[in-house]
Amino acid sequence: MIKEKNVCIGDLVKITQTIKEKDKERLQDFEGMVISIRGREPNKTFTVRKVGADNIGVEKIFNALAPSIVKIEIKKSFPSKRAKLYNLRNPK
Repeated sequence: MIKEKNVCIGDLVKITQTIKEKDKERLQDFEGMVISIRGREPNKTFTVRKVGADNIGVEKIFNALAPSIVKIEIKKSFPSKRAKLYNLRNPK
């Protein structure tokens, strides 16, 4: 398992996760921007937001130590002056 410990707010990340269906397992990628981080190490969660088809926003909350997360890859890092980037939900 390769997991990045240094995920920060404002990072563009690609998360590879195993999804269990009836009798199969498959890998699924979710790529978006980290908009919030909550908690400390055993219960640490972070929210990732991406813009899907037809400009519909999709948010997913990941547990940092979940066994289903195979890899977290940081694509790009943007500096942030805020602790939560909820303003990305409703840009004006």
